[in-house]
Amino acid sequence: MARPEFDIVVIGGGSGGLVVAAGGAALGAKVALVEKHKLGGDCLWTGCVPSKTLIKSARVAYMMRNAARFALTPHDPRPELPRVMERVASVIKSIEPNDSPERFRAMGVDVIFGSGCFVDAATFEVAGRQLKAHTFVIATGSRPSIPSIPGVKSVRYLTNETIFDLREAVPHLVVVGSGPVGSEMAQAFRRLGSEVTVVDIAAGILPREDADLAAIVFKQLQSEGVRYHLGASIARIDRTPMGIRLLLRERDGTPAPIDATHLLLAAGRTANIEDLGLDAAGVDVSSGRVVLENGLSTTNSRVYVIGDAAGGHQFTHLAEHHAGIVLRHAIFKLRWTKPSPVVPWCTFTDPELARVGLSETEAKKTGVDHRVYSFPFSDIDRARAEGEIEGMAKLVTSPRGKVLGAAIAGPHAGELIAECALAIGNGMKAGDLSASIHTYPTLAQINRRVADVRLKEALTPRAKMWIKRIFRLQGG
Repeated sequence: MARPEFDIVVIGGGSGGLVVAAGGAALGAKVALVEKHKLGGDCLWTGCVPSKTLIKSARVAYMMRNAARFALTPHDPRPELPRVMERVASVIKSIEPNDSPERFRAMGVDVIFGSGCFVDAATFEVAGRQLKAHTFVIATGSRPSIPSIPGVKSVRYLTNETIFDLREAVPHLVVVGSGPVGSEMAQAFRRLGSEVTVVDIAAGILPREDADLAAIVFKQLQSEGVRYHLGASIARIDRTPMGIRLLLRERDGTPAPIDATHLLLAAGRTANIEDLGLDAAGVDVSSGRVVLENGLSTTNSRVYVIGDAAGGHQFTHLAEHHAGIVLRHAIFKLRWTKPSPVVPWCTFTDPELARVGLSETEAKKTGVDHRVYSFPFSDIDRARAEGEIEGMAKLVTSPRGKVLGAAIAGPHAGELIAECALAIGNGMKAGDLSASIHTYPTLAQINRRVADVRLKEALTPRAKMWIKRIFRLQGG
């Protein structure tokens, strides 16, 4: 049998696909990278990079208006959304060279643009070429889900793929969905001067998070003027001279019309696995998801799926983790390693909400024997100095103190959660976090302080009595 032309063919040039392509080429593999649009994927063009750039501009505007909190004269920055979006575009442009086809071709990667599909179990056809390989990696990402609301196709709507293309004022934005994307964009646009209304059929925002932590974010967004219709369904959407009208049905069945200029749909995502010829490749699909074995391998031993296309959590950092696993297996033929279940994430509202491992809600629902400990930012000296005291850290442990999960709602939560991810991944206990020296004064001290709460729990009056007797102490 003739040797395949390529060692690895990567289908999709997003974060995970680029890691596989670059890593494979660096290790000496012959790699082809297929992309139907632009390298960089959702993260660079329509996700992480533009959204965090927009959020930063919005935060600066908010701080300027609220400078009196820091004994400074407040100032209204009068944001102009077109200028802010041009800054977003400039940041994307500054990062784009890292993901350019020229850079990957210089590495030895054969970059091919076009839509393609499998024609058999070992061949992917694109741009008139038939690519044969030992290993295929599907890294096609995901796209925004469009809810089946009557009238939605008759109006102009935005998604994360189009909202950063705006170069016009947005007087009133309606956001459908109160998850991470919806919450981040709602706060950012409100801070940039738009009226913002959030609609969701869920009873509370950020439904994947513990309600007490989500409530901290909800309180802040409400205080900034974001309006909410939670537990409400959308009966229909119509186009109006002003823009759009949503007819809602509140929880009690009461109809409620909302008139706005712009509509953002942020109600989940769908994996991009259609039209790839998976049947021809012998890759099984069930209920719109690729059937996976060992986490990333498919029913065709040559084909792997990584990132959003694999289903489950949809994060850039997880796609890169998947890429490393597939590379080790495809090139070094190492024993298969399942993806780590320890996946941290963060919603980049202000305050941020980050989590890793088991939540309190999940522990209760699954019946896991656990203990919960919390500590407020208001008792962290650095948080007081910075004027950001809202929020708390929470630890979920086993009865013997092993860290099972952690969540933080507060300033820089996305940075702070990394220490907890390390603790969970290495089977550490709350005592290990407590024993680690943390620089003073830093926000990171909250990880030690919440762990201290667990240790203090063991110091019962009876235990204290025995310590006094054994060591002949004289205190009260």
